[in-house]
Amino acid sequence: MQKEILDKQRLLNEKGHLNVAGFQKKMLLEYDRKDIKAAGFKIKEWDYYIVMNDDYAVALTIADNSYLSFLSASILDFNDKEYVTSNIMKFFTFGKFKLPSTTAKGDIKYHDKKIDIAFLNDGEKRILRCKMLDFKDKKPFECELELFDEPNESMVIAIPFKENKKAFYFNQKINCMKAKGYALYGEKRYEFGDESLGTLDWGRGVWTYDNTWYWGSASGYVNGKTFGFNIGYGFGDTTSASENMIFYDGVAHKLEDVTFHIPVKDGKNDYMSPWTFTSNDKRFEMEFVPVLDRFDKTNILVLLSDQHQVFGKFTGTAVLDDGTVIKLKDFMGFAEKVRNKW
Repeated sequence: MQKEILDKQRLLNEKGHLNVAGFQKKMLLEYDRKDIKAAGFKIKEWDYYIVMNDDYAVALTIADNSYLSFLSASILDFNDKEYVTSNIMKFFTFGKFKLPSTTAKGDIKYHDKKIDIAFLNDGEKRILRCKMLDFKDKKPFECELELFDEPNESMVIAIPFKENKKAFYFNQKINCMKAKGYALYGEKRYEFGDESLGTLDWGRGVWTYDNTWYWGSASGYVNGKTFGFNIGYGFGDTTSASENMIFYDGVAHKLEDVTFHIPVKDGKNDYMSPWTFTSNDKRFEMEFVPVLDRFDKTNILVLLSDQHQVFGKFTGTAVLDDGTVIKLKDFMGFAEKVRNKW
């Protein structure tokens, strides 16, 4: 069942439970950290941006996960099949990053001796800035990227967890924002413009301890119009809605269930071999040829984060609500499998 939420209302009731579960094409639900009734150390809030084109990408994260938070930057070169990531962990922040309660407007700024990072949003455009003097091997990194022309519709989902009524997953994915700017790593400069597009993964919630999720995303141009998709599952109770959507020329088209078929070799996921994607409604059928696996693993006592974010090229078909078939050929995007215990 795909339940669409059409009315503006508070996300949580007086008990800290979701007022309603389902999906939206615009953010109407009102989030307030103070409404959460779960223990403070369970609250997780994050803003993740990725700006990319067919040749390279920059990914930036500010995440306030209460007792273990982090700031992260990555530069990815698809031609050289190389990436560099720097993660800075912070302990016991408990909301001190002051992440906004909405995607409509609001700034986040953080500065210390290792990193200077800011996500600025005045309601018309978004400015992403990051500077690190020692990104890797004493090489500096900096970027300034502007996102604008945000599409009218995006993917918003609010779903519970069966194990705990005070746990919830509230998430918005905004694909196909136009982008311009630059990134510098050492002496190499990366220019973003023309075919570059940005995506925001904005999340607020309370999770259960051990979760594995699958997420895929892409933004680009088809027939001279913006086209993108968001696919995923494995996280929370999706009885009311999945987070699968296609975006074409600023309009969202809802899908039902999409399955990731990751090849297995010697009993383990073989992330760099070709994947396939299928949907129960036959509206998303893709082959995926990996180019680069951004792998990151953190294992600290009872905390675990095992991430494979695989970038590559999608080829196949996506069907809009009116039956129009969009054909993709070597369309750059990513798909990931992540397990977290925290």
